[in-house]
Amino acid sequence: MKTFNDSAGRTWQLAITVDAVRRVRDLVGVNLARLIEPREAGGSLPLMTDLEDDLLLLVDVIYALVKPQADAAGVSDEDFGRALGGEAIAAAHEAFWRELADFFRSLRRRPNAAEARAIEKQLAMVEAAMAALEARIEKIDTDAIVRTVGDSSSSAPASAASSPGR
Repeated sequence: MKTFNDSAGRTWQLAITVDAVRRVRDLVGVNLARLIEPREAGGSLPLMTDLEDDLLLLVDVIYALVKPQADAAGVSDEDFGRALGGEAIAAAHEAFWRELADFFRSLRRRPNAAEARAIEKQLAMVEAAMAALEARIEKIDTDAIVRTVGDSSSSAPASAASSPGR
């Protein structure tokens, strides 16, 4: 069982069980048991990619997982979402993926279940992609861009409205 804290200081316990998978399916329409299959008929991307790409979908899934705790604490889905910003959403994201990988390892009774390996590879790809993006952003020379914009604006032709004789 993995835990995370939200921005309001509440601690949430993520326990992915068959009951939790059923609850997510019933409340959100997402079948976590079919993680490496497309979420929708005719879709091309696996569910795990949709969950990584769609933050709102991921939060809905996480809320469905903790719904019994939320109900007991009187926390609505709106309250839950309000308390997931910055570090809290990063912690929830990490806890979700780690708990889901553990679920598949236990289910398959193998330390290297295909779904667990797929989750780990996806997390590694996301981390590598973010590192590459950060490196590209760091290479941007903002001073050069400002100079270029300034140079091009000073050599732009006058608009028709400001031309003499019109």
